[in-house]
Amino acid sequence: MEYTEKRRARGRPRQFDPDAAVATAQRLFHAHGYDAVSVAELTQAIGINPPSFYTAFGSKAGLYSRILDRYAGEGAIPLHGLLDPDRPVADCLAAVLEEAARRYAADPGAAGCLVIEGARCTDAEAKDAAGVFLAAAEGAIRAFVAARHPDQAERLTDYMSTVMAGLSASARNGHDLDRLLGTARLAGFALAPVIAPDRASSGTLP
Repeated sequence: MEYTEKRRARGRPRQFDPDAAVATAQRLFHAHGYDAVSVAELTQAIGINPPSFYTAFGSKAGLYSRILDRYAGEGAIPLHGLLDPDRPVADCLAAVLEEAARRYAADPGAAGCLVIEGARCTDAEAKDAAGVFLAAAEGAIRAFVAARHPDQAERLTDYMSTVMAGLSASARNGHDLDRLLGTARLAGFALAPVIAPDRASSGTLP
């Protein structure tokens, strides 16, 4: 009796873990890009069959939306921590670029920004999902700059978006951390001359 029970326990299929599945799929999308990963590859990596996949996530794009939520909480650049209203605007924006370089190069096997690269995919639903996160990041930067330099908020937001997209693309093309940091710092140096001194830079800062 005991032997039979043990055999049955060993023969049970493993329980599906949605959080582990999302983490596995995130790695695949980040490493290869959204378009390059098929549903067949996802189901094989996750360890479920296609019907179970569609039941759990609805679609490939539905899974990607879950991944973006996870990435926003664990892998995205912490803008609200870096955009400090008590520091000069140029210093904060430069810090964002350096942090982007570090994160984009942190894992050579999954380089670049998952959101930026996802916004370039050909799947309209997935592209729109990534676009929501990009718009939120741009909105945070725009609001931060506009609080002190409303006349420069739009062009500085465009500048930041362009540099960060370039850093992501360079990371995926094989640029290592030193090269990305060099580019980020050069781009950061260009900020100070075009941003007038603000109230945070008028006193002594740590």
